[in-house]
Amino acid sequence: MAAKSAKPPRKLEKSRHNYCRNPKLAFALCLILADAILVALIVAYVPYTKIDWDAYMSQVSGFLGGERDYSKLQGDTGPLVYPAGFLYIYSAIQHVTGGEVYPAQILFGVLYIINLGIVLFIYVKTDALPFWSFCLLSLSKRVHSIFVLRLFNDCFAMTLLHAALALVLLRRWNLGLIIFSFAVSIKMNILLYAPPLLLLMLKAMDIGGVITALAGAALVQILLALPFIVSHPFEYISKAFNLGRVFIHFWSVNFKFVPEPIFVSKQFAVLLLITHVILLAVFAHYKWCKYEGGLLSFINSWFLSIKLRFPNNKSSFKLLKEEHVVTTMFVGNFIGILCARSLHYQFYSWYFFSLPYLLWRTPFPTLLRLVLFAGIEFCWNVYPSNMYSSISLLSLHLILLWGLWCGPAEHPYVHSEASDRKQN
Repeated sequence: MAAKSAKPPRKLEKSRHNYCRNPKLAFALCLILADAILVALIVAYVPYTKIDWDAYMSQVSGFLGGERDYSKLQGDTGPLVYPAGFLYIYSAIQHVTGGEVYPAQILFGVLYIINLGIVLFIYVKTDALPFWSFCLLSLSKRVHSIFVLRLFNDCFAMTLLHAALALVLLRRWNLGLIIFSFAVSIKMNILLYAPPLLLLMLKAMDIGGVITALAGAALVQILLALPFIVSHPFEYISKAFNLGRVFIHFWSVNFKFVPEPIFVSKQFAVLLLITHVILLAVFAHYKWCKYEGGLLSFINSWFLSIKLRFPNNKSSFKLLKEEHVVTTMFVGNFIGILCARSLHYQFYSWYFFSLPYLLWRTPFPTLLRLVLFAGIEFCWNVYPSNMYSSISLLSLHLILLWGLWCGPAEHPYVHSEASDRKQN
């Protein structure tokens, strides 16, 4: 018995040893070091670009001064339009940096490296790309600028999102949902990941697990917003979660070729929303739930499993493959990017770190993948955007979406011999 009980630790130690010797991990560590040097050089020698920092500090100062009416928290770019988590994050930044730009740049440089490390962990964990493709994650001029020269809140939101995804890969669903909710509290674009995440939760957990995880995420939103909900609930909800906000046509990177009267119209917004929902449903039915017989069949079997388990009151969890989790999350977000009415320059960070992974989910040859990557990067560095750059970006997005549609669907579940015997 003693000999048998000693085997698992040796096996675990051996697997850890093999993981540490993974050449992709070693390459990722070298890439992090090289990019850290690059970030330090950018902070030291490239002039800071003043955009939203002063507005952020004005909004935070009003909050720290005791203002709890969201309609009165304003900066030089207008009223505050982000949920409460934004205020807590930037209040902490103001406290640490004194509101000065240079120390904030150093802080965001560290944040960039942390985010890169988390993304590389996701890539190594899925083991779906060649190691040299990791270099693409460090080749974006625009993304480096977003982090250390503009200091946008998108950086914190996406870092937390990637951390939540990493926790899901480690099967820490409840903690992952809490971190996901924190990310939503900084910027609402994180909700683009919500539909694929919900589908993955339904695959991995029973009704009790799903409710528990969603309750934890909801509790985070309530606690963060409590000072504003108690005093001015309508102002908070209408400003922090304004889904009907119309962006300025001039700053659109993706639909600059659309005439402004159409761009700002409600009909155009509804059309994009309908397209978004249809694409999500089609991918869910034919790709993400292919091995369950389609989306409707999966939902039906899920409700049937609830009825069968309810008398026993037993919770169950299914192990999802890392590749299936990441593909579903990244493709679901990319569909939202494709259908967004307006992408501003900082919004590139919403999906850039998933681009190499998405490109390698297509059946395209490597040369075409690299051309698509370079083309998308080029379009995001055209300033100001114009009709040709926005048409080009939309075309490249559509080609990538077509490649994702043509790519093979991953088997979603991890099947062990023991579980197969049990099911038989």
